[in-house]
Amino acid sequence: FLKSRLLSSFLLHQQLPSISPLAVPRRGVIQGDYRRPGKPKEDKFPWQKINFNLSKGLEGIKKNFALLKKEFTDRWVGPEGKPIIEHMLEQNRVIWEFKGPESLEQWTVSSDREIGGQSDVCLKFGKYKNTCFLYGTLNSTPPRDGETRYSGYCTMRSQQPRASFDRKKHYDWSSFNTLHLRVRGDGRPWMISIATDTYFSHQKDDIYCYFLYTRGGPYWQDVRIPFSKFFLTHRGRIQDDQHPIWLDKVNTIGFTLGDKADGPFQLEIDFIGVCKDHAHTEEFAYEVYKKNPEV
Repeated sequence: FLKSRLLSSFLLHQQLPSISPLAVPRRGVIQGDYRRPGKPKEDKFPWQKINFNLSKGLEGIKKNFALLKKEFTDRWVGPEGKPIIEHMLEQNRVIWEFKGPESLEQWTVSSDREIGGQSDVCLKFGKYKNTCFLYGTLNSTPPRDGETRYSGYCTMRSQQPRASFDRKKHYDWSSFNTLHLRVRGDGRPWMISIATDTYFSHQKDDIYCYFLYTRGGPYWQDVRIPFSKFFLTHRGRIQDDQHPIWLDKVNTIGFTLGDKADGPFQLEIDFIGVCKDHAHTEEFAYEVYKKNPEV
């Protein structure tokens, strides 16, 4: 009887396939940079992407030392190169305006062509060379790669400000509570997104968003959006745990169109600034969970 039991158990183990433990992807893999479906992974070391050019290096050294000198002189004058009294009493500040060719270089435009889509977007000066004119064609047809299900977006985003020697620089808007824009659109709804500095690397895709509704027609519209209205998103998904935007660590601002209405679009921007509205006293417009509730 014992021999038959041993023989049956041995045969059973021979027939059953071995089951390996489940492989859970690492958080670093989940939070990695986006790669277009079907595109092979780029196996290059970081130093292989650097262009080692002597003349370019000398120009960079000259530029960075000039920025370093400006940083030292601005520190002696006051915050952001302004006297302390002027900084404390400041009620309005224009952050971006379009007065020369270098102003357009502070912005980057992109569309769903990066993932195989068919939308087009362009950026140029307005008719009188003092405004920014964003135009193109939206196409929501998804690419035929077998993986991408949705498409159809165009976006314009400001570049990360840099200090000397390529150090990150942030906008400090803690003295203001409202975003102020002067725009002229074609009636389409846009999404305004503000990216701030984060403490952890997995939060690098956290963006604060709110809507911009354009009226259309030939007339300009002044838009004032309180910062308390911006809600937190992560890779396009609204988060349950909301908190106010960190105004002392603002990195970039962007405008995104994705209303699924195929066809031409345009958006003209006169300036983008911030202001302090004393009539607005709201701190945050959404529910905030208590981290340590009182018993």
